[in-house]
Amino acid sequence: MTEVTDTLNRKSRGRPKVFDREDALDKALMLFWAHGYEGTSLSDLVEATGAKAPTLYAEFENKEGLFRAAMQRYIETFSAQRNAVLDDESRDVKSAIEAYFRATAACFTECDKPAGCFFICTSSALSSGSEEIAHMLAQQHHAQERALKQFLELRQQRGELPQCADSATLASFLACLLQGMSVRAREGATRDDLDGIVNTQMAIWPALAGYCELNKG
Repeated sequence: MTEVTDTLNRKSRGRPKVFDREDALDKALMLFWAHGYEGTSLSDLVEATGAKAPTLYAEFENKEGLFRAAMQRYIETFSAQRNAVLDDESRDVKSAIEAYFRATAACFTECDKPAGCFFICTSSALSSGSEEIAHMLAQQHHAQERALKQFLELRQQRGELPQCADSATLASFLACLLQGMSVRAREGATRDDLDGIVNTQMAIWPALAGYCELNKG
């Protein structure tokens, strides 16, 4: 019986580990988020994921492919959570915007992951040789702004914003505020610090939402 057990144990130890794609993506995401695309080497990814380089290449083709998959992981896990706040029909335009920015402040400062926005953090230090990566990240910046613009236009159609309000300009302003919050979080700002920024934003929201009416005076 002992000999049989020893034989089974040896066979079990000799079996290769099954590659866990989702776990590897989560670990790669955190690595890219913390150190950027160029600051993360293949050896870093191998060490973090526990997978051999040939396994990663077989699954994702190359480092760029792994980054693309990690970026999609971020969109599905973190961006989607924040955007869901904008889709909450029970909130009026002001409370939806506030909830969105509060959720963003929380996401940017949670201790179990790198600070700031994945898109902004990874796009801040790219060389000319990473043009394709820069293009992908720029598309995500624009997508974020478009989501805000579409939200504002919908609420404008419902009469929650003045018809003369410039939703494109307001969306651009809000997107810039998000980028600023990401930079501050990366520099060490706390959740309370970012919530203070949101407090100021919401205090001036009536002026932001009614900017065109102010200009009429």
